[in-house]
Amino acid sequence: MLGTLLSYELISSWDNLWLAYRFAAKGKRGTHTVAAFELQVADRLLALQHELRSKTYRPGAYCNFVIHEPKRRKISAAPFRDRVVHHALCNLIEPVFESRFIQNSYANRVGKGTHRAINRLQDWSRQYRYVLRCDVVQHFPSLDHALLYAKLERLIDDKDILWLASSIINSGDGVLANEYTPVFFPGDDLLSLCRPRGLPIGNLTSQFWSNVYLSDFDWFVKRELGCAAYLRYVDDFTLFADDKQKLWRWKTAIIDRLAQERLTIHEAETQVLPTRCGIPWLGFVVYPTHRLLKRRNAVNFTRKFEHLLDLYETRQISFAELDASVKGWVNHVHYADTWGLREHLFASHPLHPPRRNT
Repeated sequence: MLGTLLSYELISSWDNLWLAYRFAAKGKRGTHTVAAFELQVADRLLALQHELRSKTYRPGAYCNFVIHEPKRRKISAAPFRDRVVHHALCNLIEPVFESRFIQNSYANRVGKGTHRAINRLQDWSRQYRYVLRCDVVQHFPSLDHALLYAKLERLIDDKDILWLASSIINSGDGVLANEYTPVFFPGDDLLSLCRPRGLPIGNLTSQFWSNVYLSDFDWFVKRELGCAAYLRYVDDFTLFADDKQKLWRWKTAIIDRLAQERLTIHEAETQVLPTRCGIPWLGFVVYPTHRLLKRRNAVNFTRKFEHLLDLYETRQISFAELDASVKGWVNHVHYADTWGLREHLFASHPLHPPRRNT
């Protein structure tokens, strides 16, 4: 068992905690919470090391806020010191599970990501006539703590590591309770409503554990269903085939198998479609011959760009901040056929010098 190679001492070692701090602070060193931690970084890391080794560590309270793009989601941000612990844990255990994930799972993995997932989807849309696209209902709010812990326990036999993992998992209990619609699965009773569930959206561990949670399902699709062209990004997944009836049968099998994981899919929206009709995927509509940006995404960025211009012209942000935001969007959408959109947008909104205060 690879889990025997892991050691709780390594997780709480100075070198690992320092590395975890660097990862957690990357790109955020200008924020107040990170700056405050950095001011006494050695003392804070030593205190954290003592809490971990004495097993007196307790996760802090989450800061919750709601975003509405691309869809409404409740984000739960852990205190910075807890984010250091998340990185410290993942630094050691992630490689154990990574080697067991399927190749075509693309979210939150080194060397994968959104654009490679889009490339793979388009490759298969050129090879197969039909696609079945599914997504899990209320994915992060639905993830069951007991089932997740059992999956971790299969590969990790160090009780102290499991204690730390359990502490982080349990800290999310109830955070997304209002985001979850109760579902009864075969064999459930009223007590099933009390099952701890939900992983805070925003935690590094939640993103990693989402892949751990669905890994068994991934292998079910690959091995038991025999789907050679299967792709998943978080809770969105697609199956390709040339046989339309086979995909409909697979849909039924998927519903039954996900019930074992206490998950459901949006059944009404899950249809078998010709690949030539275009596949909605990660903000794009992907065709065998080209890609388009979803109209909603174009509208959202237009509004955001106009707001950024107002902030720039009234000197509330610098040109560098405006430029960085625009470049980030352009780098994303240039993976689709958006030249005309970009040309129209930037021609319609020329930059002017910032207005002087009067």
